[in-house]
Amino acid sequence: MSAAGRTGHERDRARAGEVRGAVIADLRSTLHRVPMPRPWSPDMTGIHLVVTRLTTGDGRTGTGFSWAPWVGGPAVHALLESDVRDAALGLPAHPEVVFDRLWWHLHEAGRGGLVTIALAAVDLALWDLRAAADGLVDTLGRRRDAVPVYGSGVNRHYSLDELVAQAERWAALGRTAAKIKVGRDDLAEDVERVAAVRRVLGPDARLMVDANQLWDLPRAIRAAEALRPYDPYWIEEPLPAEDVPAYARLRASVDVPIALGENTYTAYQFRDLLTAGACDIVQPNVVRVGGITPFLRIAELARTFDVPAYPHLLPDISGQLACCLPMPAMVEDVEDASFAALGLLTEPHPIRIEGGLLYPGDHGGHGIRFDADALAATAVERPGYSGG
Repeated sequence: MSAAGRTGHERDRARAGEVRGAVIADLRSTLHRVPMPRPWSPDMTGIHLVVTRLTTGDGRTGTGFSWAPWVGGPAVHALLESDVRDAALGLPAHPEVVFDRLWWHLHEAGRGGLVTIALAAVDLALWDLRAAADGLVDTLGRRRDAVPVYGSGVNRHYSLDELVAQAERWAALGRTAAKIKVGRDDLAEDVERVAAVRRVLGPDARLMVDANQLWDLPRAIRAAEALRPYDPYWIEEPLPAEDVPAYARLRASVDVPIALGENTYTAYQFRDLLTAGACDIVQPNVVRVGGITPFLRIAELARTFDVPAYPHLLPDISGQLACCLPMPAMVEDVEDASFAALGLLTEPHPIRIEGGLLYPGDHGGHGIRFDADALAATAVERPGYSGG
C-alpha cells in the first residue's frame, strides 16, 4: 500500500514502532554481481551489490544495500555478516543511534572506506523502516516535488563518434545538462571531445566534465583554461581526492567551479574540504559516506558554507534525497546504470525521469524493492559462506 493510501491510524502505528523501543533482532546480507549492459571500461563489465534485510524484534523488516562498482563487494559483505551484524543485534532500531554506535565500534577497521560502505546497508534499512508510513521524501521533509537530472556516462574509453552518439541520446531524452569524462593523455583530445558534446547539446545546456583524479595541479590549471571556451558548469575531481591543499590552490587559480566529494567518506573530511575553501560543490555518495544519516549531516554542514550538495550516482535513492536538501541540487543519471535500468527492481520504481526532471514516487519507505528473480540470478556464493 502506498503512503497516501494508509489511514492515519496505520501511519501512527508504523511511526510508533521506533518509539516503542524496537530493537534489531536480525541482519542478513547477500552478495550479487550484476552485469552491466554498458560497461564502464573494457575490464569493468559488472558491479557488486550487497542487499541487506534487517528485522526488528516486533517483526518489521527493512531493506538496505551497499554497492561497490569496482572492488570491495565481497569484503563489504563479509564485514556485514560478521562484525557489523554482531555489533548491531540488540541495538534500538533508530538510524542516528545505530550509525554513531556502529561507526565508533568499527573505527579500528577504518573510519571510512569499507566500514562506511558496509554501514550504509544498515542505515538504509533503518530509514526504510522509519519512512514506512509516509515515504522517505515526506519523512525527511519535502522541499521540492522534482529535481533536475543530468545525463552522465563512464565514457573516457569511448571513441569520439561513440561519445557524440551518447550526447545525442541525452539530447533526444530532453536532458538539458550532461557530464562527460576527461583526462585522456593528450589535453587536445579532451578539448576536441568537450567541443563536440557542446555542439550536440547546444550553448544553453549545462555541461560538466569529470577528470576522476587524473591530473596534477599544473595540468588542471592548463585544462581549465583550455576548456573555458566551452563554458564548463564544473570540473569534477581534477586532482587526487585527498589533496586538500592542492584543491584550495586550484580553486584560487581558476574561475571554473570545482566539484568533489564522491571519494570522501566522513563528515570530518568534508569539513576539511569546506574550511580549506577547496570546492564549490560537494558530491557525497550516500553509500560511501555510510547512509542517509551521515549524508544529511554532510549536506547541512555544506549549507553553512553556502555550498550545495549534489548527490553522487544512485539516482533511485539520490533523487529522493535531492528533493529534501536545503539547497537545490541536480541528480546524476549514468546511462543504463541505475538499479531500475539494470533490471534489479520491481515496479513501481521509486523514481521516474521525464525529460530533464526526476520525480519521486508514491511509496512507503525508500521504495527500493529488489526483484527476487534478479537477485537469485546474480547471487555470488563466497567460499566458506553458507548464506544468510
